[in-house]
Amino acid sequence: MSDQDAMLLLDNQLCFPLYAAARKVTGLYTPYFKPLGITYTQYIVMLVLWEKESATVGDLCKKLYLDNGTVTPLLKKLEERGYVCRTRSKEDERVVTVTLTDQGRALKEEAVKIPLQVGECIRLAPEEAAVLHSLLYKILETV
Repeated sequence: MSDQDAMLLLDNQLCFPLYAAARKVTGLYTPYFKPLGITYTQYIVMLVLWEKESATVGDLCKKLYLDNGTVTPLLKKLEERGYVCRTRSKEDERVVTVTLTDQGRALKEEAVKIPLQVGECIRLAPEEAAVLHSLLYKILETV
């Protein structure tokens, strides 16, 4: 096999295990989100809001590495469920701020166990998890 052919083997791709692992890990969350009525992407938005209480749509997109076309529809659904409210800036109507509601704050209490429950399904030593976390953020920062 030539070096060029070897470069195109699935097992030699960094992108594939990243993609497959991400799908498997996010899939582990699904049974925990069903009772809450949220998706994984809505969950990560809520994580940011539970940390900051409010954020602009632009800040959410930047923090979550998502585009506006992805974030806006899921914010609309979170708003319909009563977890967030969206308001336009009076200074610049293009800027939309997303703020937690009381119901959104209460959802945090229901979600607090999820990271530990999912973590129990992933068999990594704490040191391995820390290294993986660091390497993944290094990739995000350099790509």
